[in-house]
Amino acid sequence: MGDQMVKGEEFERKAEKKITGWGLFSSKHEDAADLYQKAANSFKLAKSWDRAAMVYIKLANCNLKLGSKHEAASAYVDAANCYKKTSPKQAISCLDQAVTIFLEISRLNMAARYCKDIGELYEQQENFDQAVVYFERSADLFQTEEVTTSANQCRLKVAQFSAQSGKYPKAIEIYEEIARHSLNNNLLKYGARGHLLNAGICQLCKGDVVAITNALEKYQDMDPTFSRTREYKLLADLAAAVDEEDVAKFTAAVKEFDSISRLVNYFSI
Repeated sequence: MGDQMVKGEEFERKAEKKITGWGLFSSKHEDAADLYQKAANSFKLAKSWDRAAMVYIKLANCNLKLGSKHEAASAYVDAANCYKKTSPKQAISCLDQAVTIFLEISRLNMAARYCKDIGELYEQQENFDQAVVYFERSADLFQTEEVTTSANQCRLKVAQFSAQSGKYPKAIEIYEEIARHSLNNNLLKYGARGHLLNAGICQLCKGDVVAITNALEKYQDMDPTFSRTREYKLLADLAAAVDEEDVAKFTAAVKEFDSISRLVNYFSI
């Protein structure tokens, strides 16, 4: 590892010398970019993640001067991947810069992908408000590119965090919308019952028994098979328990459902 650090430092020194020395602008920046790439690789082999990240940022700036925006964005992503091991905050900053560049060059799918990465980093830090911002942004970009499955994965994250923060109407809207989409897709239709269950639980959390009763009727209209599922039975039993203010009945319904599959797993669908 020590040898790789020495190599990295030498490559970085040569790159700096190229930039400050005499020569054609494009030629010396191309040479410097190549040397920065080698330096970053050496620092990664030495597991000097911060040092590698800083060199990748220099590489990104070099590529921007050359007008190579895609390469610059990719260098910021490489920097972010290094910073993920040491500083999530710095990783987010680098990914944000990559997203900005990918948007400038109309690489919307790439921008969507890295918005999702930022959302996941905020989620790891339990900064759910910011996670929602980036998952929503990612979903919109994926939808623009008609990558519906990835868009819905991000929307489910938004629904999950919205429900956790008590924003039940927003969560319900998303779960119902994705259930509707799933029912129109033969590969996804069996997952619709899980989304409808999540929507129904959010209805229950609002404490409005009439709303959950109306929702159950709507869900049967959406999916005529729903009334024969365990998910429907659970929602109906929970609604009855809430209406009767019967804690024992509520607990028994959850316990019965959990004996086959854990209820807590549904919010990760």
